[in-house]
Amino acid sequence: MNVAFIPAYRGKSIPLRNIKEMAGEPLVYWTAKAANDCNFIDKIYVGTDSLAIKNVVEKLYLKKVVVIEQSAGTVADNAFTESAMVEFAGNYEFDNIVLIQATSPLLTSKDLDNGFELYNMEGTDSVLSVVRQKCFQWEIGQDGYANPMNYDYQNRPRRQDFGGYLVENGAFYITSRKALLNTQNYLSGHIRICEMDEATYFEIDELSDWEIIEKQLHERIKGIRNNERISQIKMFLTDCDGCLTDGGMYYSENGDELKKFNTKDGMGLRLLRENGIITGIITGEDRRLNQKRAEKLNVDEIFQNVKDKVAVIKQLCDKYHILPENVAYVGDDINDTEAIRYVGYGCCVNDAHSTVKKYADYVTEKNGGHGAVREIIDMILNNQ
Repeated sequence: MNVAFIPAYRGKSIPLRNIKEMAGEPLVYWTAKAANDCNFIDKIYVGTDSLAIKNVVEKLYLKKVVVIEQSAGTVADNAFTESAMVEFAGNYEFDNIVLIQATSPLLTSKDLDNGFELYNMEGTDSVLSVVRQKCFQWEIGQDGYANPMNYDYQNRPRRQDFGGYLVENGAFYITSRKALLNTQNYLSGHIRICEMDEATYFEIDELSDWEIIEKQLHERIKGIRNNERISQIKMFLTDCDGCLTDGGMYYSENGDELKKFNTKDGMGLRLLRENGIITGIITGEDRRLNQKRAEKLNVDEIFQNVKDKVAVIKQLCDKYHILPENVAYVGDDINDTEAIRYVGYGCCVNDAHSTVKKYADYVTEKNGGHGAVREIIDMILNNQ
């Protein structure tokens, strides 16, 4: 049986930091959730010296989690984490243990899965998590002069050519119960390393660390939620000029109006239809060119000369029995703002008006008419 052990003590630099709210949840929740979702962990033990922490952890409702009390000697300021682990190993039966630090909330279940896959390789006794750092290190010699430690300053490498070095990030350590009790250490024998994302270098020791990590966690949560919303898209709607075109108005010598459309966007709309997603164009203009392009692309719906785009979206949702949260809309100017705010996934092109960008869930890397719509379509299809 594989178990996780998460120390969650009162703390000194940030009192009761393990249950202090981090991105909407108690700090300890994030690592406990990662362990709970790991395919290789059977049970999670959270060790604490605090009734307040115990009460919070028991209300996390993570099915693998059990709270246990640690003795005073193992949680003292001068105590090592190994002492708590050895005490735990002496009281509980299991095969392998992963020590997880609650102060590493950017840890994911995938990281732990990767760690156990390495641990299960023949001949492996321990695994630890690391990150790759690409900093040039120096040291001061006994003569008082500085010397480079990991590079030749006379042949300074480019960052992309510099292999860097590996640093423990303190997120997790895996070993066997037998090895832990024999060596009194969570690392021994033949050790493998599990490389994690560079962003996980930071641990929470001070309030300044808290602010850095919480911002990263918020960004991750936003990305996950966006992916969840994207996976539920059933209708894709877009403005025409400035999105499917570059926004330019071209005229021939005869006064004929011309527009430049991007063929990649057209292929994207076709792929959406082939995957059962309703497609449509909603534009404030009324041009025969738009109608002809829509017919060539075989889009399901086109509405021109529209003053109230939200009203049209509501009409289409009723027609196809689709909820607004299952609709994606792409715009570029202020008359698209309300539509972007109304749908489940509102997007705008890179050269959209600044006001529109404030409300968009996603801003493309490409400009309108240069494959921006296809960029969004590819993202949607990749998440279906």
